Amino acid sequence: MKNYLRLLCSAIALFAFTQVKAQDFPALDPSPMDVAYFPDKMPYADIRARTFSSPKIKLYYSRPQLKGREMIGKKAAPYGEMWRAGANEANEITFYQDVTFGSTKVKAGTYSLFAIPGEDTWTWVLHTQLDTWGNYALPKSSGKEVARAEGKAVKSDKAIEALSFMFKEVDGGAHLVFGWENTVVEVPISM
Repeated sequence: MKNYLRLLCSAIALFAFTQVKAQDFPALDPSPMDVAYFPDKMPYADIRARTFSSPKIKLYYSRPQLKGREMIGKKAAPYGEMWRAGANEANEITFYQDVTFGSTKVKAGTYSLFAIPGEDTWTWVLHTQLDTWGNYALPKSSGKEVARAEGKAVKSDKAIEALSFMFKEVDGGAHLVFGWENTVVEVPISM
């Protein structure tokens, strides 16, 4: 009987310890992080025997889903207000060489990227404040804003469920292409 009681207590303790440890892991984020490169799929270059001297631009962002909601121009991404253009932490864009963002020369480095949505035109903002939760903690008039660029908003012919970014190669550089809901916006980056 004593052995049975010890075995039962040991099993209960082991079960309780296992349950506590299993709860240490956070839940999966419904807005997973993604990355866009220019040139496209840069990390796969070696695998696919494509040769590039080095990446030119990399953008980290979180990709929320529509899930039947209206987002652009509404509470999540209101017109005329700065928005993180995604979910969770602010997007971070790295330029591996000096570029011209819109019409402003920008030094190589990593910047946070925000958007100010508009019905016809969006303004994109580069900022030196990194590791921030969206634009909520950005200091007002801090001098940390680096550049602004405008992009024309066009309607897509089909709904874009997951917020997405990509780069499109153009003469002299690339366009950063944003798409979500029924909106596509391109921003010029010259190199």
